[in-house]
Amino acid sequence: MQDGLREAFDFIAFSARLREVERHNNATADRKESVAEHSWHLAMVTWVLHRDFERECGHALDLERMLKMCLMHDLVEIEAGDPSAWTTQHSAEHTRDKARIEEEVARRRFTPLPGDLGPEFLALWHEYEEGVTPEARLVRGVDRLNPALMRYLTGQGWQDVGADTAALDGLQLPRVRVSETLTALYEEVRDAAVRQGLLPAS
Repeated sequence: MQDGLREAFDFIAFSARLREVERHNNATADRKESVAEHSWHLAMVTWVLHRDFERECGHALDLERMLKMCLMHDLVEIEAGDPSAWTTQHSAEHTRDKARIEEEVARRRFTPLPGDLGPEFLALWHEYEEGVTPEARLVRGVDRLNPALMRYLTGQGWQDVGADTAALDGLQLPRVRVSETLTALYEEVRDAAVRQGLLPAS
């Protein structure tokens, strides 16, 4: 096998392991969601809402780049793990450690990719993490909406993290407020969860 193809194969095999990483929210009432499932659904939601995002922004958005960010943004979690936002949001030290570890994984895993793929993967991952571009901010917003949506759809609720509506707003709104559409969807999920007894009102 040629060197470039070997490097691509090794990365393909590595990326397949994303199925093995569990998230903290459910995929169904009976099992946790994998990070691979989350990444796929993130891409689907972003694709479906893309035109709404463009309408809000008043200009074209690079959907291809957004979908690539969706699919690859959590690959580092294969080795770095997937800590819960509920346990890390108030710890500056943990945030710094997480960023350092993930950067190390990203450089180790993306750099060997053949041709222009390595720089592309690393640039996209940094773009997502830094959240400076409109595309990255929107993908980050969908990423934050997604676990709340799954906790509602599966009936998991928020008892395991002891959250009420104020706590959930504090976690969700800073990211979903980038878009009127995402904010409206989040508020629909939150209010429906309260009505169904899955989330206590504050």
